[in-house]
Amino acid sequence: MNSSPKPKIWQKWRNEFPVTETYIYMNHAGVAPLSRRVQEAMAGFIENATFHGAVYADDWAETAEACRFAAAQFINADVTEIAFMKNTTQGILIAANGIDWKAGDNVVTTAVEFPANIYPWWSLKERYGVDTRMVPERDGRIYVEDIASAIDERTRVLTISHVEFASGFRNDIAALGELCRERDIWFVVDAIQGLGAVEVDVKSCNVDILAADGHKWLLAPEGAAIFYCADERREQLINTNIGWASVVNPRDFLNYDLTQRPDATRFEEGSYNSVGLYGLKAAISLLQDIGIRVIETRILGLTAQLIAGLGAKGYRVITPKKDTERAGIVIFGSAQHTPTELYEMLYAKNIITAERGSGVRVSPHFYNTVSEIDRLLEVLPDL
Repeated sequence: MNSSPKPKIWQKWRNEFPVTETYIYMNHAGVAPLSRRVQEAMAGFIENATFHGAVYADDWAETAEACRFAAAQFINADVTEIAFMKNTTQGILIAANGIDWKAGDNVVTTAVEFPANIYPWWSLKERYGVDTRMVPERDGRIYVEDIASAIDERTRVLTISHVEFASGFRNDIAALGELCRERDIWFVVDAIQGLGAVEVDVKSCNVDILAADGHKWLLAPEGAAIFYCADERREQLINTNIGWASVVNPRDFLNYDLTQRPDATRFEEGSYNSVGLYGLKAAISLLQDIGIRVIETRILGLTAQLIAGLGAKGYRVITPKKDTERAGIVIFGSAQHTPTELYEMLYAKNIITAERGSGVRVSPHFYNTVSEIDRLLEVLPDL
């Protein structure tokens, strides 16, 4: 689907989300509601496991591999580069703990990352003598030149969120990936606030490692995360979590052989969250049916309407206004009302947002509507 769908088509996709019957739900940057498709997929697995135990475990494995293929397609990766994790943090930990560090090495990141992309790197200081350099934002943005200035000959990793959770700023991961490639440093991307809202291409952006849980913009359940490690980087990454499922013959239980699997599945140390992968597969299929470029256009249109409306009512919009500098997050505030007061005004009218930092975070997805944006603006008092 290349062109923008007609209103009836949008209504069809909106009908996938029962949450719309009760709420104007705009907290996809927090935890997203599940679609009917995802609910049915997970309920089907639960019914199967309830009445048959593991009799149909081969079907579970086939679904996991189908999910792996869909995830690879979704980010333009090869199937050999995809593993499943329990969350984004686990993927970042594999990266942070797997590099062959030397005392005096450093990591470059920003001073506005979610803690999942800070603490794994900070922990390297005590163990290996690795410093973490945190680049501040300016005017709600992270500038590529500021990142470049923080990198030196001892920098081993640049790790950054695709979209910053507390400002909504979308980092230029294509430019940052090129910077990393030129300087031969690892490029690690926390993609949880972008994947499912905007297009992500790991190849064109020279991403080495990407991690993203499914429960935000992918519209999948918690505990089912995508982990990407570029084929050419895999052998350079020390696998610190080798488990029974990491090796070449995992079902030959008493023939102990530490030879690791030749692809990214070596990072999957044990059993899957099978019900979560059923949900993740269904969620990705929904996004693929619509088309990520169509979704991105839709989300950018809704957020542009929101930004314009907030400005007209006198609110301070923290999120940058340019389409290329944002994705699905809009954060706003005012001098007259605290974030808590604004959040509670909206919540009282069943409009679900979130408090973040110095403002309220609104994060609509493709199934939200222009009229819902108008309703949110109507609830907020003029300043």
